[in-house]
Amino acid sequence: MAEEIRVRIAPSPTGRFHIGTARTALFNYLFAKKFNGKFIVRVEDTDKERHDEDSLKDILEGLLWLGMSWDEGPEVGGPYGPYFQQERLGLYEPFVAQLIDKKLAYRCYCTQEELSAEREAQQGKNAAPKYSGHCRNLTATEIDQYEQAGRPSAVRFIVEPQVVSFDDLIKGKVEFDASLFGDFVIQRSDGTPLFVLSNVIDDNLMKISHVLRGEDHLVNTAKQILLAEALGFLSPQFGHFPMILNKDRSKMSKRKNPVSISDDYKAKGFLPDALVNFIALLGWNSGTEREIFSMQELIDEFEINRVGTSPSIFDTEKLLWMNGYYIRQKSIGEVAEAGRVFITNDELQKAVTAKPDFFLNAIALVHDRLKLLSEIEDQIEYFFISPKYEPSLLIAKKSNEANTLAALKSAVKVVSELKTMGLDEVEPALRGAAEDLKIKDGELLWAVRVALSGRDASPGAFELLGVIGKEESVNRIKSAIKKLSTP
Repeated sequence: MAEEIRVRIAPSPTGRFHIGTARTALFNYLFAKKFNGKFIVRVEDTDKERHDEDSLKDILEGLLWLGMSWDEGPEVGGPYGPYFQQERLGLYEPFVAQLIDKKLAYRCYCTQEELSAEREAQQGKNAAPKYSGHCRNLTATEIDQYEQAGRPSAVRFIVEPQVVSFDDLIKGKVEFDASLFGDFVIQRSDGTPLFVLSNVIDDNLMKISHVLRGEDHLVNTAKQILLAEALGFLSPQFGHFPMILNKDRSKMSKRKNPVSISDDYKAKGFLPDALVNFIALLGWNSGTEREIFSMQELIDEFEINRVGTSPSIFDTEKLLWMNGYYIRQKSIGEVAEAGRVFITNDELQKAVTAKPDFFLNAIALVHDRLKLLSEIEDQIEYFFISPKYEPSLLIAKKSNEANTLAALKSAVKVVSELKTMGLDEVEPALRGAAEDLKIKDGELLWAVRVALSGRDASPGAFELLGVIGKEESVNRIKSAIKKLSTP
C-alpha cells in the first residue's frame, strides 16, 4: 500500500468500554501496525446530555490495558488535533455554510411535534418513515417569518434519488437506495453537528485512509459518501465487521449481557492477552486451525480480507478455556502477584501476607485449575483457614461410614509417623494403610483429601499433605474423625 495507513476509532463517552468497541479498536490497531501505519483515537463528545467523564476514562484505560496504545489522540496529541470533537466545533460551521450556499443543504424549522406527527402518519400508511422535505422549498418570506419568530432550526442535507454504491473491504459491493433516506439532519438546532457530518469532516482533515467499523454503520457510510462528494472530499476506504451474537444467536446487549471490559472481564480476573486473543477471533481467522496468538503474532498474521461476513458467536466457555491457558503460561510468582488484588477476605489477606512462601506453594498446587484470577481466593482459602463441610462429604462413593472412620484413624497414625512429607514417602504409606484395612485406595484418599480441603474437587491428598504440612494435616484429619463420629 503506497499511502500511509491512518485508521481511527471514534468512541462516544456515553457508556462503558465494551466488547464491540474493543473488537473495532483491535482490528483497526492490527491493520495499522501490520502496515506501519497510525492508530488514532478521536473522542466524539458532542452529546452533552449523555457525556460522562468516567466513561471516557474507562475507554482510554481499557484500550491501554488491552495493549492498544494510540499514536495520536488524547494525552499524546498529534499533528491533526484537537482529538476531542467538543474542541473542534469551530471547524464544522464553514462546511455547513458551504453546503447551504451551494443549495446542497437547508435550514429545517420543523418542531419535534410536527416531525412525530409526520412519522405517525407515514407508519399509519405502512410507509417507511422519512422526512417529507417540507422545509426544502420554503420561500424567503416563510424563512424570514420563522427567523423573526425565533424558531430554532436544524440543518438538513438534500438527498436526491440515486443509488449509492461502494466496495466494502469485507462485504464486497454494497448498494443503497438513497431515496429511502429522506433529507437527513447534519446539524442540530444548537449548532452542534451530528456524527454523520463531523465524521466526514474529521476523517478528511485527519487524513484517515480507512474507516473500519461495525456493520451497523453501513447506512451511515452511504450517507457519508454523499456528504463527502458534496464537500469535494475523497472518501476513505470502508470495511464493516459482522455483528457479535450470543451463543443462542441473540444480539449482545449492553443491558443484559456481560460486555464491559473493565466491569465484566478485568474485574473478574481475565487477562488482557487472553481477551485480545479471543476478541481477535470474533470475525477474523488465520486460515488455519491455530487459536493461540500473541499481539505481535496477530499483527503479523492479520489480513482484512480474512474477516468474515457472518455474525460472530461469543462463546464464554471458550474464553474461559483461553484465559486458563494464558494463566498457565505465567509463572507461579506472576499469578500470585496478579491474584493478590482478588483476595477480598481480610483474614485471608493477612494470612497470605504473613506467609508469602506458603502462598506461593498453594498457588503452585491450584495453578492448573484456574480459569480466572478471581478464583484464587476460593481456591486457596482452605490452605490458610480450616475448612467447613458436611460430614457426609467425607464418605466416598461406594464406601460407608465405618470404612471412612477406619481410614481416617489409620491416616492420622500414618501421617504422624512420617519423617518427611515428600510424595515418595506419603504415597506408599497411605496406599499401604488402605491395603492393611482391606479397603480401596480411593476410599481412604477421598476421605483424607476432603478432611484437608473440605471440597469435593481439589488437588490430590498427597499434594495437599505436602503443602499443608504434618501438624496441620493431622489436626484436620482428627477434626474430620470428630465430625464423622458425632451423632
